[in-house]
Amino acid sequence: MAYDNTCKYLAETYAPNFVRWLLGINPSNVQVIKTEIIPEPIRSDALILLQIDRKILHLEFQTLPYSDPPIPYRMLQYWTLLYEKYWCDIEQVLILLKETDSELASQDKFERQNTRHSYRVIRLWEEESAPFLADNALLPLATLTRSQSPTALLSEVADKIARIEEVDQQRNISAAAEILGGLRFDKNLIRQLLREEIMQESVIYQDILHSHGR
Repeated sequence: MAYDNTCKYLAETYAPNFVRWLLGINPSNVQVIKTEIIPEPIRSDALILLQIDRKILHLEFQTLPYSDPPIPYRMLQYWTLLYEKYWCDIEQVLILLKETDSELASQDKFERQNTRHSYRVIRLWEEESAPFLADNALLPLATLTRSQSPTALLSEVADKIARIEEVDQQRNISAAAEILGGLRFDKNLIRQLLREEIMQESVIYQDILHSHGR
């Protein structure tokens, strides 16, 4: 749940940054669409909908490529629901966070009889780290990107976070990096490189505490 909430926070708070990364455009206007338009039980915690002019960018974050119902079918369901409501182009991107050898990580379409629906899949562990390191909003995701020296990569992420001048942004990006980095790194190593006291003052950390009823 913490991973879902973290990705959702990043994509909604820094929506233009995610649009630039995924669509390669500088949007003049990005609006976050409330996910309540997707009925239960198919709505997931890591579903993000962004409207750019007459296009919707649908992001789905998954720690691993397993889901019930299966992800390809769920992506088709999302598309039909969104198209029925908005009647516009819909760009769907599935972002997988944790490295896996599962063949499901390569599935990028739903196929059954004469029905075929495709979407993009990004496996973060295969992505070059440079674009993520160049954008403060994407630094937490950088911890999961490709690197010959993962520890050096985490150290570089920590260094860039330390240089963020805006205090609230630094707190929240640091917390997000610690949470997502936990999918790949030992927590003691993360805490050596990222300042724990900064993370604890972040919006993300407080949300996690609240969700656990503390």
